[in-house]
Amino acid sequence: MKKLSMLAIVGMFVAMPGGFALAAGTPDTGPGCGLGKLAFQNYPNAKTKGAQVLMATLNATGYNTFAISSGTSGCTDDGRWWAEQKATMFAELNADALAQEMAQGRGEHLASMATLLGVAQPQHTAFFAMAQERYAALSGAGDLSPAAMVQALNEGISADSSLVKVALD
Repeated sequence: MKKLSMLAIVGMFVAMPGGFALAAGTPDTGPGCGLGKLAFQNYPNAKTKGAQVLMATLNATGYNTFAISSGTSGCTDDGRWWAEQKATMFAELNADALAQEMAQGRGEHLASMATLLGVAQPQHTAFFAMAQERYAALSGAGDLSPAAMVQALNEGISADSSLVKVALD
């Protein structure tokens, strides 16, 4: 009886990701994206139950989480979430230097942040000026956390039409 219970629990965890993917309503009515999607992308009978069960099982290998977050293996991602995470992580690791360079309106860390936020090299001077203005507002408000810095820089990019065009390219 104990073995049967364990088998039922394992079966439930194996079937859950496929069930969630089917319930989410992917456009092709398949079991979602990931390793299974790649393995069966050219299979002529991919809509059969057997193929979809195999796809869902392969998708549940753990690689699917990476595929979703990176936008690979048939998973879609506009890249903004990943870019935001890289910028926030950079700000957390370099908070002191970044704050100092924002106050000065120039520096290597600030240039790297501009690149991470999608600002092209020719627009860095405008970005530096905007960052210096945003720093004054942040320090006046008493919030120099890395997340606040990234948010202020993103808001500044959105507010400046010359930077918006570059950041969205």
